[in-house]
Amino acid sequence: MKQSSFIRSQPSARGLRSAFIIIFLLTIHFSVFNVFAADISSKAAVVMEASTGRILYGKNPDLRLAPASTTKLMTAMVTLDRMDPADTAVISERAAGVSPVKLNLKAGERVTVETLLNAALIKSANDAAYALAEATGGSEDRFVELMNQKVIALEMPDTNFVNATGLPGSGQYTTAYDLAKMLREALKYPLIKELINTKARWISTEEGRAIAIKNSDKLLWADETMLGGKTGYTREAKHCFVGAKEQGNETVIVALLGASSRQSLWRESEELLEKGFAVTNGKEEPVMLITKSEDEASVYPAAYSAKASDMKGRAHKKTRKTSQRKAKRGKSVTHIRKHKSRVNTEARVEKINGSKG
Repeated sequence: MKQSSFIRSQPSARGLRSAFIIIFLLTIHFSVFNVFAADISSKAAVVMEASTGRILYGKNPDLRLAPASTTKLMTAMVTLDRMDPADTAVISERAAGVSPVKLNLKAGERVTVETLLNAALIKSANDAAYALAEATGGSEDRFVELMNQKVIALEMPDTNFVNATGLPGSGQYTTAYDLAKMLREALKYPLIKELINTKARWISTEEGRAIAIKNSDKLLWADETMLGGKTGYTREAKHCFVGAKEQGNETVIVALLGASSRQSLWRESEELLEKGFAVTNGKEEPVMLITKSEDEASVYPAAYSAKASDMKGRAHKKTRKTSQRKAKRGKSVTHIRKHKSRVNTEARVEKINGSKG
């Protein structure tokens, strides 16, 4: 009796095989996430579903980093909250002297707010952003106060601004999560949505001086489904980008901070957008990567509308050595999709306090 009872209690060979297959598939599924997460070299990144605000992918989403010229999205929103695009601004000597990326505005020139917004968001002109701050707040210092008031209103606790341009400044920081939230809000402004989707155009001062401007968002030029975004670069911040792409009825936002080069910035932006839509289409699951050092990281399942700080104690898989992962997958990594036209590595190094835009 004891023997027959023991035999009946054992799982069948078919059951064992099914259980093994399920465990194997789950392990492989998560390993793919691990490899993908390790392949994102930017210091921080977030992919967000625009309609809900949920995180589809995150790497160090709460890490405070310099925002560079992505700051100009907040500059544009604060300006439009208080100014009409048809209003006119008179360029001050201080605004005309802001560099290095600039529209070369001249002191005393009269320019509409809409023209300045074109220059700030398309060309990433620092003199235009400064002029908007003076026109809206009376001074940049007062304008920065308005910027940080909006930061509070948008519930972005890990963001603080000290200027309107994104040029290096002590105490100026944001996170990939807050940056994605910032673009999500900016897309509600029709003029901002139009301008970040503009590849190039001519603008002019009220005196009739015409100026050609071109968008630095390479993905906008290569992909018709891109809604556009905002780039940024300083030596401290490295390469940054926040952008949005539309497929069907869904919009996905990607935010990256601290990429080592423009080439890797565009490659990783494209891969993350691809992953975001894979999650929204139910083909993959959200995932969160928190790095502890260059060689050590933990991967978590990403919760809907949750940041990494909300998920303590919910680790799905504990620390693994990045170097071990790289050794397993080899020196080359197969990317989800190559860029339509490979972006050449930036040949020119900006000045120490420069902003590539």
